Amino acid sequence: MGLESGFGKGQMFRSIQERLYYLYKEKRQPFICILDEAQYLNSNILRDLKMLMNQKYDSVNCFSLILSGEPYLNHILEKQVNEALRQRIVVHYNFHGLTDQEVPDYIRKKIRAAGGGPDIIDTAAISSVHSYSQGNTRLIDNVMTDAMTIGSQMEKKVIDADVMLAAINNQTLSR
Repeated sequence: MGLESGFGKGQMFRSIQERLYYLYKEKRQPFICILDEAQYLNSNILRDLKMLMNQKYDSVNCFSLILSGEPYLNHILEKQVNEALRQRIVVHYNFHGLTDQEVPDYIRKKIRAAGGGPDIIDTAAISSVHSYSQGNTRLIDNVMTDAMTIGSQMEKKVIDADVMLAAINNQTLSR
């Protein structure tokens, strides 16, 4: 942001707010702050974010805050101490995983992106992935990585249900 450090916290907040306002009003550059794994942010940091958003310049939001995290983030934001921050949430979205129809498409898209063809995995293996992952993309990615490794070690041309079962067992043991 091009700000000098070394000020006290209050002055730093004002400097950041002024810079955000300048970027928004003068440069037409809205600022977007994206924080992943936000369920690990403590109450002090969430309060600081609320303070940064607490600008009263022409009732304009000079920046957007995107908090991304596990479902536990909802419980954190529901606490009374985070009421003011929660009131500033304009859009709230919970991702519940991929549907039965989306899992095969997701897997095939990832295989294509890695340079593989559609015939590298059979439908029984895909069905196993969906049953195991319940549509959780992180679990899908992890078990697919294991399946590709195991399939390669077994010199398989196609990832089948046996390879996928070995990968799922490997993932289950590593938790």
